[in-house]
Amino acid sequence: MTTQTLNHYIGGEWLSEPAALDSINPSNTNDIVARFPAGDSGTIDRAVNAAHDAFPAWSAGSPEMRADLLHKVGEALFANAGELGELLAREEGKTRAEGMGETLRAARVFRYFAGEALRRHGLTLESSRPGLDVATYREAVGVVGMITPWNFPIAIPAWKAAPALAFGNTVVMKPAEGTPAMAVALARIFAECGAPAGIFNLVLGSGEAGAALASHDGIAAISFTGSRGTGAKVGAAAMAGQKRVQMEMGGKNPLVVLADADLDKAVGIAADGGFFQTGQRCTASSRVIVEDAVHDRFVEALVKRAEAIKVGPALADDTQVGPAASDTQLEQNLRYVDIARDEGGTIATGGERVDCETPGYYMAPTVVADTGQDMRINREEVFGPVVSTVKVADYDEALAVANAGDFGLSAGIVSNDAARIRDFRKNVRAGMVMVNLPTAGVDYHVPFGGTRGSSYGPREQGFAAVEFYTQIKTVYTGD
Repeated sequence: MTTQTLNHYIGGEWLSEPAALDSINPSNTNDIVARFPAGDSGTIDRAVNAAHDAFPAWSAGSPEMRADLLHKVGEALFANAGELGELLAREEGKTRAEGMGETLRAARVFRYFAGEALRRHGLTLESSRPGLDVATYREAVGVVGMITPWNFPIAIPAWKAAPALAFGNTVVMKPAEGTPAMAVALARIFAECGAPAGIFNLVLGSGEAGAALASHDGIAAISFTGSRGTGAKVGAAAMAGQKRVQMEMGGKNPLVVLADADLDKAVGIAADGGFFQTGQRCTASSRVIVEDAVHDRFVEALVKRAEAIKVGPALADDTQVGPAASDTQLEQNLRYVDIARDEGGTIATGGERVDCETPGYYMAPTVVADTGQDMRINREEVFGPVVSTVKVADYDEALAVANAGDFGLSAGIVSNDAARIRDFRKNVRAGMVMVNLPTAGVDYHVPFGGTRGSSYGPREQGFAAVEFYTQIKTVYTGD
């Protein structure tokens, strides 16, 4: 496989700088996917200036112009889904099917917001004063900075950039250091689809570029997805300049399994939400809260399911779970397993590296039993194929444990009891609730976000996106 040489995309041009960083294939560490430059504050300055120059014409232009471009980008993603899905799998470590699925999701996001570009609407109201008319209009915010993560390297850039552009904003994006090739692939599609110069700008690099973007005076808003620690720094820098801020910062998502649930179904839901995509989803079912009456049988069945999962290179046809995305992520996963063991948990299966035909960051799907909610494995985001179980006496204790901790992104329940399902939907402290479904897996046309430490600011995706990417102007008209 060839190694790409990547460049920044600024003002409609590819800005060549010396390559300083490498993107490594996590399925084969001998394979360098790409080499790319490390953007700095000067690169960010140039990108923000280009976005500012492009903003007046883009925001004032016909919404049909914006809709047409987003539609073209979506169709290009559809047409190239096979190639892009393979690149995604090679660079991030998802399986080929998962990589293609994510690419198709990104395509549908652009298609959806192509329609939304024509539906940016306001209201007309009656004034309390005779002879006056009142109307509200939604206007673009300005230049939006975007800091995107490595775990969904094309879907998350899509669901940030598409609404921003649909509503007339211009974009400066800083993608994760681990997946630059996917970000450049998206930028190339914008270029090939005839995007006006400067409406979409891409700066590659490490945290230095991200910090420069968050604090830049020329940015009107920042949309960030990543860890809580980094999010706190991004938020503080952005709010110091009175920017709009939207942040998604992960989860420690509970899946409650009640005694009346279909056990096979519950095990399948837990395995799907906890192990697939290598557990590298902010909505993953990382802690499973099980009623005492079925806990031991559930753990036994989940262990069998985990041990049957085929771990291997992302592009191998029989692989079900690929590698961790990086050596840093793998070491974090293994460290949390050790912490759980030291705190009294039982490693029911997994917890170790897996050897495959190529050198990579492979880890066995792991079940940690005999844990309590006060243990770190149940309070901190691991972000790997690691599922812990907590035994509870009844539904009331299950709900209390589900609501414990600092996160509140997604929560699930597996049960056939309508009254308890209804109570859970109402009283669980989470932004999204899944009933008899994995906690991971959301649609692109509905709001996405959580409570407490998981999210800050307006929701992402779907019809909610207009709240962050536009501002309301109220206009009074007299006789």
